[in-house]
Amino acid sequence: MAGSLVWWCATLIVGMLSACSSGPVYYPAGSAPASAPARVPAAVPAAQSGMGVTTNQGKSRWTTVAWNELPGFEEDNLFEAWNAWIKSCERPAPSLSTYCGDVRRLSIATGEQQRDWMRQHFQPQRVESLQGDPNGLLTSYFEPQLDASRVASAAFSVPIYQPPRNLAQRKPWFNRHDIDTLPEAQAALQGRVIAYVADPVDALVLQIQGSGRLRLAQADGSSKLVRVAYAGTNEQPYRSVGRWLLDQGLIKDASWPGIKAWLAQNPQRLQELLWSNPRVVFFKEEALSDLDASFGPKGAQGVALTPGRSIAVDSGAGIPYGTPVWLASSGAQTKLQRLVLAQDTGSAIVGAVRADYFAGWGAEAQELAGRLRQPLQMWVIWPK
Repeated sequence: MAGSLVWWCATLIVGMLSACSSGPVYYPAGSAPASAPARVPAAVPAAQSGMGVTTNQGKSRWTTVAWNELPGFEEDNLFEAWNAWIKSCERPAPSLSTYCGDVRRLSIATGEQQRDWMRQHFQPQRVESLQGDPNGLLTSYFEPQLDASRVASAAFSVPIYQPPRNLAQRKPWFNRHDIDTLPEAQAALQGRVIAYVADPVDALVLQIQGSGRLRLAQADGSSKLVRVAYAGTNEQPYRSVGRWLLDQGLIKDASWPGIKAWLAQNPQRLQELLWSNPRVVFFKEEALSDLDASFGPKGAQGVALTPGRSIAVDSGAGIPYGTPVWLASSGAQTKLQRLVLAQDTGSAIVGAVRADYFAGWGAEAQELAGRLRQPLQMWVIWPK
């Protein structure tokens, strides 16, 4: 499903860069000038003439492997990943920053030139648990896009809030049930509504994803797209509504489509479902230009996420933000063999071989993110 996402943003970014580029830098083996990027970072041993060199990196273990171990490496459309790599170069990790000049120049190179450059300057490192297990889990997340209104109405009655002014004065702040029922909590949120959406479950999904897009109707009949970005929480514990339903034996399919199907049969239990998760996320509004709209929200690296080419990883797994990563995952939902960039993290992303795949926005992305849960192997692409 992810393979059919529209990648028109790649053409836009590449076109902008070509105007100021002097052409790709491509060094035949052994001919790189002295000014070329340093080859050996401190984090990985220099002795890589043979395969199988292993080092511990945080919660993970890296093992040096040959390029031909990466399934599908010759077939990937690398230009799609290159835009995400260029984004990472806005805030690169020290070990990767010296390569950013080449990355930008190679934006107009062929896929084969990009592959050859990667082979010359980088080496795949298979990511494993500290016990040596290379198998892990791939899930997915997305950016919800919802119709919204600045004014409450029968059609749009669910508020999306900015942080209350007294958020820092009470820790933890009121839980979800209290926010809906206590006058004190309601008073603190007076005047803090960004907009109203139609569906309380969609609002919950927005909070769980941490950011989203609101399509606001205008007086002239047009619409304006804005982004709401994460601005804080009430610091209450997160509880999965899907887990709540499973634990009560109410459903067997805890995906968002499965949860909504159950609610359609049990609308009287909506409030009970929502209150089972005490955590509430607050947002800040951000303008969304045409260029911004081609990318997702900013991840933990501080750069905009690229649909289908950005992942979230465990912040303790030893993979620096901005690291190129090769993913290989096959399952009922999709088959992924592609270059991605580690640009985000999340509290639920725990483990060495663990990634959350940014699917983008819209109905197809939501469908994939709601169901994707399948085996994963991954390799970091690290400087020699």
